[in-house]
Amino acid sequence: MSQDIVSDGLNQIMNAVKAGKNSVQLKHSSRMLISILALAKLREYIKHYKLEGSILTVEVGRLNGCRAIKPKYMVKVEDFEEYVKRYLPAKDLGIIIVSTSQGLMTHHTAQQKNLGGSLIAYFY
Repeated sequence: MSQDIVSDGLNQIMNAVKAGKNSVQLKHSSRMLISILALAKLREYIKHYKLEGSILTVEVGRLNGCRAIKPKYMVKVEDFEEYVKRYLPAKDLGIIIVSTSQGLMTHHTAQQKNLGGSLIAYFY
């Protein structure tokens, strides 16, 4: 178990997808991980997630890949395209989660609001 709960949680979700499972139970969770899963649920990469006690149960939707971005790059609005090319398989396929001064949001929303921020994770 490393110190990064978000990275560990997303890795466990990807391992479950590669193993052909529809759901996974995470023993460790954080508010940041739950917020990331909420954004992924809006785009239907995650069907459902539920926190019961200290166990976070995640049902996987149409997810092909997800990963935490390390190191957490600080990106200006005009530089998002460079990182979209680096992390996503195609321009309109997937999302990058960005931590901005107005909270977590997808890179599409951050571009519309003209906000830069720190790259956290990606889903496709």
